[in-house]
Amino acid sequence: MPSLFPNPTRVLFFTGKGGVGKTSIACATAIALAEQGKKVLLVSTDPASNLDEVLGVALDGAPRLVPGVENLSALNIDPEAAARRYRERVVGPYRGVLPESAIVSMEEQLSGACTVEIAAFDEFSKLLGDASATRDLDHVIFDTAPTGHTLRLLELPAAWSQFFDENVGGTSCLGPLSGLTAQRELYAASHAALRSAASTTVVLVARPDRASLKEAERTRSELSALGISNLRLTINGVFRAENAADPIARALEQRGHAALAELPPGLAALPRTEVALVPFGLVGVDALRSLGQGGRAAPALGDMPRSDDVVTEAMDALVQRISAAGRGVVLTMGKGGVGKTTIAARIARDLARAGHSVLLTTTDPAAHVADAAGGPLPNLEIARIDPELETRRYSEEVMATVGRDMDERGRALLAEDLRSPCTEEIAVFRAFAECVAGGRDRFVVIDTAPTGHTLLLLDAAEAYHREVLKKASGSPDAVRELLPRLRDPSFTHVILVTLAEATPVHEALQLERDLARADIPVEAWVVNQSLTPLGVSDPVLRSRRSEELPFLRQLTEHAPHTIVEAWHAS
Repeated sequence: MPSLFPNPTRVLFFTGKGGVGKTSIACATAIALAEQGKKVLLVSTDPASNLDEVLGVALDGAPRLVPGVENLSALNIDPEAAARRYRERVVGPYRGVLPESAIVSMEEQLSGACTVEIAAFDEFSKLLGDASATRDLDHVIFDTAPTGHTLRLLELPAAWSQFFDENVGGTSCLGPLSGLTAQRELYAASHAALRSAASTTVVLVARPDRASLKEAERTRSELSALGISNLRLTINGVFRAENAADPIARALEQRGHAALAELPPGLAALPRTEVALVPFGLVGVDALRSLGQGGRAAPALGDMPRSDDVVTEAMDALVQRISAAGRGVVLTMGKGGVGKTTIAARIARDLARAGHSVLLTTTDPAAHVADAAGGPLPNLEIARIDPELETRRYSEEVMATVGRDMDERGRALLAEDLRSPCTEEIAVFRAFAECVAGGRDRFVVIDTAPTGHTLLLLDAAEAYHREVLKKASGSPDAVRELLPRLRDPSFTHVILVTLAEATPVHEALQLERDLARADIPVEAWVVNQSLTPLGVSDPVLRSRRSEELPFLRQLTEHAPHTIVEAWHAS
């Protein structure tokens, strides 16, 4: 079976905007290499991994053979499971040695978002920087989370190596640095492996649309700044209309042509692979194998299946219901690439037009919220949570308060601690809490990062809430009230956004269950970019439209409020 890439290096990363098909391309590549006789390990670093569903095998943190593909194993790096193992590795040796109160204190110290991040990074580094862990493999393929999360992951080897080199106080939020010698060497090896063009390739996956190509260019630029230069570009879902009489097909093809004609020079210079839009869902080994071979012909279709039984609500009705509350928070959530930003911008503009004061913002480092919002509008303010800016604000605040009465050495140690890569997680969380608090006085519409990153943010909210309950004071009001506000359906309106496809629907259903466990209700579902409301005659589009119907029926039976937004070229 041919591979999508000639002469692949031993390590391959697949990254890109949410929903561009990173997992599909990574899986098709892994299957092709394994069927050439290579021993391959496929690893997901996405906290909301869907490798299990796509490959049809239950995965965890240990390699599992993929049924039907000899030589191919896969695993998920689960941040929470990694954090549990990390905590036990640190705390375990002291059980029965130190008093129970000291053990509890150690466990609490290692229960934050910082530990979750470093534990997942530790697992990632072993596969990248520890040659003994992968010596029996010909290829290690990383299917990564959407861009913002992945850029953060790829920055960490350098960030932690620098922190180790510059830290003179001998401590870190992970414990004494003298006990982290092995990690220092591991992170340095990971740092070197990422930058080795002989061993590592980063594949930028994009769709033939402006937003995803713009993000691919941003990623290319940031990776180059990190010294990662062996890059390739894969354009996934290139569409050629088979029926020129179909206006939707013509519009889809023209949109792709226009986007590729404006390819930024930096991307245009990269080696490129184009993969055609296929007429079928990409779940299961057979479908993925077909993707690697250029797809298969659309099945012959008779009359289009009827969709009269799919009863949905109009977007205007949802906005009117939210508007009636007068103020509050709207959160759009879901898998990357489903159009959360577009839906958030649409709701924000409609609320502003109704006369409300509205802030539209995002927790997604890779979001294009200002572009999606269009031009200026009275009552509408657009902002974004900037991790770099928030980290600087948070550090200055801590130095001005906690460090105010310290002596010179104490302030130096505090400043050193704040240079830890973990500080960014705390600062972004604080900024999110402040955004939610802003819903007391007006509408705040928040476009969240893709599911995995959002789950980590909600986990942090719960962890902080537990800490706050133990303390009478000391935490900002915005942090103290965050979880109660998110749980109040008269204040917070959670909108789940999806496409009518298997993995976005199933990922959003899992997100809904995770939200329910945190007592955060979902107000409505939006099925975005659907072909079902449209008349299409192109065989590829007819096939994809037919495949939407079971998911639309499932959601309209499941949720009291479901909105279907038709595909449009803009």
